[in-house]
Amino acid sequence: MNKFAMLLNLAVARAPESVAALWFAGRRKVVDGRRIDAKAQALGELFNAIRVPGVITTIAESRASLRILADKFDTPSPASVTKRDVTIAGGEGERPARIYDTRPDATSRPTLVYIHGGGWVQGGLDTHDGLCGQIALEAGIRVIALDYRLAPEHVWPAGPDDVLAAWLALMAAPDAWGIDPARMAVGGDSAGGNLTAVLMHDLQVRGVVLPKLQVLIYPAVDSRGETRSMEVLKNAYVLPRDRIDWYMDQYVPAGIDRRDPRISPIFSPHLAGQPEALILNAGHDPLWDDGNNYHAALREAGVASRLHSFPGQVHAFVSARRAIPQGAEATSVVSAWLREKL
Repeated sequence: MNKFAMLLNLAVARAPESVAALWFAGRRKVVDGRRIDAKAQALGELFNAIRVPGVITTIAESRASLRILADKFDTPSPASVTKRDVTIAGGEGERPARIYDTRPDATSRPTLVYIHGGGWVQGGLDTHDGLCGQIALEAGIRVIALDYRLAPEHVWPAGPDDVLAAWLALMAAPDAWGIDPARMAVGGDSAGGNLTAVLMHDLQVRGVVLPKLQVLIYPAVDSRGETRSMEVLKNAYVLPRDRIDWYMDQYVPAGIDRRDPRISPIFSPHLAGQPEALILNAGHDPLWDDGNNYHAALREAGVASRLHSFPGQVHAFVSARRAIPQGAEATSVVSAWLREKL
């Protein structure tokens, strides 16, 4: 695509919603009756202009693309939220973490432990900085963001091991972290949603304390890739099927059964007794059915679960709040739920 076309896509992605709706009038994509949001299509077209469909980038390029998404299309952490970089126990040594709060010196705080997305390959504290800060502000809680080890340098189970170790460290010394063990939530987006669900499985297996709540934002919970949405949205914007397969190949070593509950938590035999869940999913995301199916599985196991769907959205829309108004709306849904429940 030539430079002019790329700049045009960028202008539409940054334009008000009414302009995007006019630009794509009569050309909005529809999948299984779900019409894409105009701003989501604008961002998707820009992604396709920058990242050629069918071409898998290098690890470095992939990581850079997520940083660009956050820098250009997400909103920064609110100035009224205090941030502090710390370290916390991981599976093999200390890992970076970041604490967000409007009351940094308060103790016994309701807290969300946040696990970032990025296909287990990319992302970190900075790519999800704005989102974590906004939740801390809107929900009126403390947020502790984790920076787990990434593949392919550190393949499965490094990520789940880091998350488990961090949770156990928090529960072992709640006073040191200023948190209330009875008012804890764990959440994450995409791969972070997967790691959140895996943590619930791990805690059930160990018989140790669970959080009060779990938040799963377009979670990847079934690595088989056999759902209808995986098929009909294989060429989706932002997260097409070939990219999902590439992420999995980087993350899971050859020869490992991908139905292992620590990879595909929908196969966990320990769904019953898990914390109340809030699940968000996007209708133009191949992981649409992952969210639907996990919600159904939790409810069948007797777990209270609320599904909040955004039928017109693409994967990662919550990380593009500057460009996609529904990203801010989704953040507020999460924040309001946490404020009410914690």
